[in-house]
Amino acid sequence: MNVLLVDDDVELAGMLAEYLRREGFQVLAVPNGESGVAEALSGRHDIVVLDVMMPGMGGIEALTRIRLESRLPVLMLTAKGDDLDRIFGLELGADDYVPKPCTPRELTARIRAILRRTQGITEVPATLEVGPLTLHPRKRAALWEGQPLDLTSTEFNLLEVLARHAGRVVDKAELSQNGLGRPLARFDRSIDVHLSSIRQKLAPRPDGESWIQTVRGRGYLLVRE
Repeated sequence: MNVLLVDDDVELAGMLAEYLRREGFQVLAVPNGESGVAEALSGRHDIVVLDVMMPGMGGIEALTRIRLESRLPVLMLTAKGDDLDRIFGLELGADDYVPKPCTPRELTARIRAILRRTQGITEVPATLEVGPLTLHPRKRAALWEGQPLDLTSTEFNLLEVLARHAGRVVDKAELSQNGLGRPLARFDRSIDVHLSSIRQKLAPRPDGESWIQTVRGRGYLLVRE
């Protein structure tokens, strides 16, 4: 797997790159957002690790430019405690985030979790159909009423989990483990942000309600019809 690491902190980037290489990844580190966007759109990488705070083109702008043309998985590095950057990044299509300072081991685990989902390593059905929604997990393609549905890789993961259990409530812990590839953390709003984005991409039901319902205190449910 090829990892693109975009961070202006040369010392930190070097340490992370060295660790990732020891773990079997191919790594290219670039020091600014402009180079990061160009590399991300080159088709040579499987995932981008993108720092939010960089001079010139910051991580949020770089993410925006990447998402205009690519669904490549993006993992954001955010300042610890900066919830605004995390939520904004997720809303723009980031797949996950890791607060800095982070350990190389945690970063590697997050990268592997995303890649396990996006590379389709687990056994999956050929097609999932729920109402107007059709998912092709092996191709990682989604259709809504027969038309392509533009989802980020993490949005696809979460929608797939809900589709597999359509008609029943899926709690946030299960969504986090099977959709994000990690245990649910306290006060983590990632799932809520991703599902809000998915809702906006799905047409409402005939009664005007969302196909994805929030069941307070329990989790989320994808309505069958």
